[in-house]
Amino acid sequence: MFCIPPVQSFGSRCISGFLTAVKHGRVAVMAEKYLFVDKDFMNNPLAQADWSAKKLVWVPSERHGFEAASLKEEAGEDALVELTENGKKVRVSKDDIQKMNPPKFSKVEDMAELTCLNEASVLHNLKERYYSGLIYTYSGLFCVVINPYKNLPIYSEEIVEMYKGKKRHEMPPHIYAITDTAYRSMMQDREDQSILCT
Repeated sequence: MFCIPPVQSFGSRCISGFLTAVKHGRVAVMAEKYLFVDKDFMNNPLAQADWSAKKLVWVPSERHGFEAASLKEEAGEDALVELTENGKKVRVSKDDIQKMNPPKFSKVEDMAELTCLNEASVLHNLKERYYSGLIYTYSGLFCVVINPYKNLPIYSEEIVEMYKGKKRHEMPPHIYAITDTAYRSMMQDREDQSILCT
């Protein structure tokens, strides 16, 4: 089962433009949890040690798609794993096992940065971000958006101003980063730009 940590504020991820805007009362502080991820919990040495010691992997699950498991032993084409959700030991084909990323990649903004780029890790990252209120995630050149089915306070003029003139890596994923990049490229290069939404 995918483990989702509780929603936390953005902690050490401070962007001066955002903090200045908050200080002047122009941006609702509630917007922070829908834009910024708390990096502090990812750098927890205990989580890293737990991940290393247990040899955590993803295994297929009919109920959840993929489930976290600890690799216990390998024999021929099969492996014995212990499911982290309930401690149950099961045999699976080695071909069905997918590597799990270290905790420092939890809720990563750009999935191209994942050490283990596989279906389970991509789905887990998107799920973690979505459950934390982070609906935008980069995947290389693309921006993946998951519909929250509710209004979020991340579409105001103040948020637009935060993204104006910023490079993609300077701000968290957002449609405004994509549109600002396209607009600046159009103005600087004097060439048509397009944004494809599917």
